[in-house]
Amino acid sequence: MESISNIGISEAQQRVEQTPSDLIDPPIAARAYQLDENVIKSFPMEGTTVVHALSYGESLWGKTGKVIVQLPDGDIQNYFLKVVTLGSTGRFMCEGEYESLKEIYQVSPDFVPRPLAWGRYRELQPEIYFLLTQFRDVGDQPAEPVQLATGLADLHQRSRSPTGKFGFHIPTCHAKIAQKVDSWEDSWCTLYSNHLGYVMDLAKPILQWPEFDVVCRLTLEKVVPRLLLPLQSEGRLLKPCLIHGNCWDGNTAMDIRTGEAFVFDVCSFYGHNEYDTGNWRAPRHRLSNKAYIRNYKKAFPVSEPEEDWDARNLLYSLTFNIGNTIYIPGSSQRQVVYDDMTTLCKMFCASDLDEALKALQEDPKGDCDQEQATAGAKDCGSGEEEEEEEEEEEEEVI
Repeated sequence: MESISNIGISEAQQRVEQTPSDLIDPPIAARAYQLDENVIKSFPMEGTTVVHALSYGESLWGKTGKVIVQLPDGDIQNYFLKVVTLGSTGRFMCEGEYESLKEIYQVSPDFVPRPLAWGRYRELQPEIYFLLTQFRDVGDQPAEPVQLATGLADLHQRSRSPTGKFGFHIPTCHAKIAQKVDSWEDSWCTLYSNHLGYVMDLAKPILQWPEFDVVCRLTLEKVVPRLLLPLQSEGRLLKPCLIHGNCWDGNTAMDIRTGEAFVFDVCSFYGHNEYDTGNWRAPRHRLSNKAYIRNYKKAFPVSEPEEDWDARNLLYSLTFNIGNTIYIPGSSQRQVVYDDMTTLCKMFCASDLDEALKALQEDPKGDCDQEQATAGAKDCGSGEEEEEEEEEEEEEVI
């Protein structure tokens, strides 16, 4: 099984994943759908009337629909409706996607559906939220490699952070996980550490796996600074790029009407552009076809240090696979993420890993105490001291 990087796919991942050879079945408009009063009130133009409302496609977290409306001037338009039935979590999901689409639409209006509104259903209970956008006719999924790669790279290159920093003005959701990206940071290492650490903390009580806790701690303390601090050291500048946030097969498509690639189900923030290709590593995704990463690298050259790209790609895959472990029913990613973090630790802090696992065998409660004692000890700041520490770590690896 091939990998898009020079770091091979783990044995655990090879056992549980296969790359599908066929396209995703297109969504179909089916039975009639009853619209909530507040959805109708959110239509962009007053006096718009509903012609038909139909269920359209599927969603893990609620319902999706196609709404056919007639404008006051008689024109017919189609809207896409997403309804999330997860209580207050639905608010973060719908507002986050709406704000993400707004940001992307300002840069690349043909690359995403135009966002129209988000809000809450009229009935107070149960707590239900919705997102309304322009309807785009979904064709082949995933989108064609050249068009998707060049469209994504174009978004990354032309976007500009409003603060010049990494982060976002509100939380956005990867599936139903509110991402820890709602702050503005000068350091990409700091923002990614916050994000990854938050996802790890969500997974730990679910997995209840001491060895997992060990590799999580070492990944944050040793691997993340080793791989991400060099992006902004020795005179290197890293541009905060507006990213999709969850770019996998099912969130990309060819538009039947225009023949152009577009994306949706976004959970954006301003980060390192390469983060968007972290999910392409997984063999379960059709985007693991090397044509996608090859065309992306043509459109957006690899960041320096270029020799760290393979390890960065593996590091960026962690948030997606840990998230999969948490929220996808029947997920088989538990061993995968453990093996991937172990691989990174063996590359950059092998002696620390050996010592920590040995200590765990001798005292099963020891790593928990150590994790509490070292909480917040990782340092992703910039400056001479950090660069000197980074150089010392690199010498140890060599």
